Amino acid sequence: MSTHASALPTQTTSSTTTAPSRIVSIDIFRGLTMTVMIFVNEVSEMRGIPQWSRHEPAQVNAMTYVDMVFPFFLFIVGLSLPLAIRARLKKNPSIPALWLHILLRSLSLIVLGLILANAEGGSRALMHLNPSAWGLLALLGGILFLNVYSGLDKKSSLVQGLKFAGLALLVGMYAIFRREVHGADGVTHAAWLDFSYPEILGIIGYTYFAVCLLYIPTRKWLWAPLAWFVAVIGFNCISAAKWIAFPDHLPWYQFPFINGAFVALVFGGIVISNLFLGQHRWQNHRQKTLMAVVFGVLTLAAGWLAAPLGISKIRATPTWVLVSVGAATLAFALLHYVCDVRKHSRWAAFAHPAGSNTLMTYLLPDLYFYIVTSTGFLFFETHWSYGAVGAVKSAIFTAFILALSALLTRWKVRMQL
Repeated sequence: MSTHASALPTQTTSSTTTAPSRIVSIDIFRGLTMTVMIFVNEVSEMRGIPQWSRHEPAQVNAMTYVDMVFPFFLFIVGLSLPLAIRARLKKNPSIPALWLHILLRSLSLIVLGLILANAEGGSRALMHLNPSAWGLLALLGGILFLNVYSGLDKKSSLVQGLKFAGLALLVGMYAIFRREVHGADGVTHAAWLDFSYPEILGIIGYTYFAVCLLYIPTRKWLWAPLAWFVAVIGFNCISAAKWIAFPDHLPWYQFPFINGAFVALVFGGIVISNLFLGQHRWQNHRQKTLMAVVFGVLTLAAGWLAAPLGISKIRATPTWVLVSVGAATLAFALLHYVCDVRKHSRWAAFAHPAGSNTLMTYLLPDLYFYIVTSTGFLFFETHWSYGAVGAVKSAIFTAFILALSALLTRWKVRMQL
C-alpha cells in the first residue's frame, strides 16, 4: 500500500463575510478527492488493472484521472487558504504570530511526511525494531501531539500530558531511526533519515510555505492571486522548455517553489476561492459562476496550447497543471452550486467526514499497513489482487477507511495543524 499517489490539503475553519462557518462544498470536494485517493492508491497494488487507472510513466506524454488527484488536493489547499488566513487574523491580527503558525504548520507536515517516506527503508538490525512498528509508533506520536481533544480544556494536565507523551514518542522514534546505505567503497554504512523525498505531506508543507511567501504580503490586492497564478505558470513553462535550469539543481528544501507547478495549483484554488468566497463587488452567484466557468475553460484551452512542452504529472508540466486547475475549477463551481446554494449535501455524507477530518483520514491507510505488516497478518494483502476482483477489493477497502474516518470523527479523534 502506498500514499504517494496524491495528497492532503490543510484543514481550516472557514470564514465568510457573514458568519464564520465551514464551507460545505470545500469539505465535500476534499472528501470526494480523498475517496478517489484511497481507491487509486489501493488499486495501484493490483495486477491486471488497465493503465487508465494508474499514473502515466514519466516518459509518456499523457495523463489519467489518477494523475489529477494530487493537483486537486493542492487546488483545495488554495480554496481554503484565504479563508484560514482571514479567520486567523480576525482572531489575532499579529503578523508575526501568523508567520509562526505558518512555519509550525509547514514543519508538522514535513515531519509527518518524512515518517511515511522513511519507514519502509529502516533497518531492523540497526534500530532493533521492525520498520513498520517504527512507522506505527512515530505516527501515533504525531497523532497524540496534533489531536484536538475536543471537549477537554486545552490547558488541563491531561491534554498537556497526552501532547507531551506524543511529542516524546515522536522525538524518540526520530532519534533511533537508522537505515543502511551502500557507499561508493562497497561498504554498507548506517545513516539517518533520507531527506531527498519528503513524501506528499512534506511537499504540501513546502508548497504551502512557498505560496504564503507570495500571498500574505499581497493578500489585500484583489487581482494579486491571478497575477501570481499567471507568473508561476510562466515560470513553469520556461522551466519545461529548458530555458532556465536552476530549479533542477536546487533541492526542494532550498527552493520550495520547485518549477512553479505546485505553487500554480494552489494559486489556482486561491483565485477561485476569492471569486466565490472573497470580499469584492461580485455578489451575484450567476455572475460568479460565469466567471469561474470562463476561467476554467481558458485554463483548459491554455493547457491544450502548452501540450508541446509535455503532458506529465511526474515531470510537472504546464499542461498537467492547467488541465487540472481547469477541471478542478469546473468541479468546484458545480459543487458550490449544489451544496452551498441549493443546500443539497446529504448525497455526499459518505465522504463528508473524510473532508472535515482529512489529516487523520490520510494517515489511516498507512496506519493499517504498518499494523498488518508488524503483526505479519498479510492475508488480505496477498489474496484477491488481480483484475476486477482486485478493483472490488480496493473499493471495499476504501469504504472501510471512510467508515473508520466517520467513526473517529464521531469520537472526536481529529488532528489539526
